Amino acid sequence: MFLQFERIARDRTDRVGLEIDALIIAGWAGRDSAAIEHHIEELAAIGVPRPSTTPLYYRVAAQTLTQASRLVVLGPDTSGEVEPVVVAMADGLWIGLGSDHTDRKAEAAGIALSKQLCGKPVGTRLWSYADVEGHWDELILRSWASIAGERVLYQESPVSSLRTPRDLIRKHTGADTLPPGTLMFCGTPGAIGGIRPAARFEMELQDPVLQRSLTHSYEIEALPVIS
Repeated sequence: MFLQFERIARDRTDRVGLEIDALIIAGWAGRDSAAIEHHIEELAAIGVPRPSTTPLYYRVAAQTLTQASRLVVLGPDTSGEVEPVVVAMADGLWIGLGSDHTDRKAEAAGIALSKQLCGKPVGTRLWSYADVEGHWDELILRSWASIAGERVLYQESPVSSLRTPRDLIRKHTGADTLPPGTLMFCGTPGAIGGIRPAARFEMELQDPVLQRSLTHSYEIEALPVIS
């Protein structure tokens, strides 16, 4: 999947296009066992089985990635979840923002299957991972969902609740980096008030140290299910 990004580093800003050859979604990526258990329980409440181990790494078709402002899904049972994403390029690792939008009804039947059924929105701006790795735990993830005509805070957590990108990469590859052209979703905090569908999903990764944010949003169009 070909994506275009504005890259922001301390010493430069540029624009690049990149063919993503591999998409990996790190599931159950919480750093704290209590936070992992909370996310497992909120998914169990909608019928999703417990994972066999944590973290788990799901390979998903790179063609599911999208930077469009509208996501078309089948039926009313999907929802987004904000995640940091790490993008590997020839000159290093870059940090962005994405939503592991998932069909929750299908997730109850099979998590790997459900990951393939929805597009995976990602933002268009990236930060150099080298610029934020030293204060990674200071970063904050947030999302807002438009539900029944009301915009509500859906998720909010410092990224310290999640394993670091470097830790997830090492556990997956045994190395400090990923092959160029790889994009990895790095986990999500629990939803405030439980997982539920929305008509619009907004997300933010805030860096209070360098006083900046990555943002992305998208509308959700649910097609009717005809049996």
